[in-house]
Amino acid sequence: MAVRNESVALMNQQNEQIAKRIKQMIWLYFFLLIFEGALRKWFLPFLATPLLVVREPVAIYAVFLAIKYRLFPVSPSLLLFVLTGIVTTFLALFLGHQNLFVALFGARIFFFHVPFVYLIASFWTYNDFLQLGKIFLWLTLLMTIIIFFQFYSPQSALINRGVGGDTSGAGFSGAKGFFRPPGTFSFINGTTSFYALAICFITYFWLSRNKVNKILLIGATLGAIIAIPLSISRTYFFNVVLLLLFVGGIQLRNPRQLPKTLIAIVVLVLVGVVLVQVPEVSTALEAFTSRFDAANENEGGLEGVLLVRFLGGMYEYLFQAGDIPFWGAGLGMGSNVGAMLLSGEAVFLLPEVEWGRILGEIGVVFGLLVIILRVQIGFGSLWKAFKKIGKGEYLSWLLLSTGFVVIIQGQWGQPTNLGFFVITTGLVLASLEVENSLDE
Repeated sequence: MAVRNESVALMNQQNEQIAKRIKQMIWLYFFLLIFEGALRKWFLPFLATPLLVVREPVAIYAVFLAIKYRLFPVSPSLLLFVLTGIVTTFLALFLGHQNLFVALFGARIFFFHVPFVYLIASFWTYNDFLQLGKIFLWLTLLMTIIIFFQFYSPQSALINRGVGGDTSGAGFSGAKGFFRPPGTFSFINGTTSFYALAICFITYFWLSRNKVNKILLIGATLGAIIAIPLSISRTYFFNVVLLLLFVGGIQLRNPRQLPKTLIAIVVLVLVGVVLVQVPEVSTALEAFTSRFDAANENEGGLEGVLLVRFLGGMYEYLFQAGDIPFWGAGLGMGSNVGAMLLSGEAVFLLPEVEWGRILGEIGVVFGLLVIILRVQIGFGSLWKAFKKIGKGEYLSWLLLSTGFVVIIQGQWGQPTNLGFFVITTGLVLASLEVENSLDE
């Protein structure tokens, strides 16, 4: 009996060590997501291409550890994702584009990145959430400083270097002669996704009883506000609006928060009035409003913007999918890497929006299965998070202000977007399990 007890103790100790290592991989995945672009642009430009998949070894190693030591979470939805990856890989090889490397590039999402989501959900604790939230506060300050200098610097400046050290600049077309700054990322989509997630933690710290340095919190809040015009990003602006709507949902479910929220709104309005008087902010605001108006007209007004930007045109590909091959054109074909391997050019061979890409790659049967799974996870998480509001637990609800859209139709074909899908979805699922301890 003593030998057996000792064996059990050793096994538990080993599991704790493996769990710690998996958690380290989660942290590494996160930091590589945030700073991968900086490595590709400024520090290791000669390794720009291989660094595109720098997070893959991290996800593979974590999944390998979890499987080897039988720590992998059991989930019907995960099993369906993996089985879909296996079947559609063979469909791509025999009925689709028939390129092994493209098929494997697409399959890596189902075999490693999606399982990594479930590892985050299983191993992330409330202390990890608090630590990550504080890191987001510091990163928000850093990111805002970087995009400020990128916004006001010429594209030839070092801070605006593109991937591989490209001296033509990494900024994307904005308005009034200013470019949308990518921050530490390779492209503006990373900056937008970063701030969309950061403001969830900033808002959470204002609403929760967890102690955090108030000067740091105020600084991060100002940074997130200033980033709205500096980013010249309508997506980030709409994410802010969505977050405010979700905060309103908290008031409906838990009216005790109403006085604190009203005070916060008044303070934010006053802060906004003051910031607009700052020349650097007002100049950025002019560029932002100019692009906002011009882009809205091009996309058919506010309705067109919402349908394209937040619904991703998904309704179009569900109900107008007559040209989609029944079994799909082949896994991986909808990515830029897949397009480069198949055509020799960095073009979109399939629709850029997520549901169109999924249906185009893996066909009607498996495409609809993946879409249904993602919709089920999104709405299921939304309902669970809403029920938690009455208990004074807000984090999962706030994360879903950006996470709901990301879960349902966040893009998998582009590496940075895929990374934010993994982190955001994993955090949402984890918060639904551990949030009881967050507001104690």
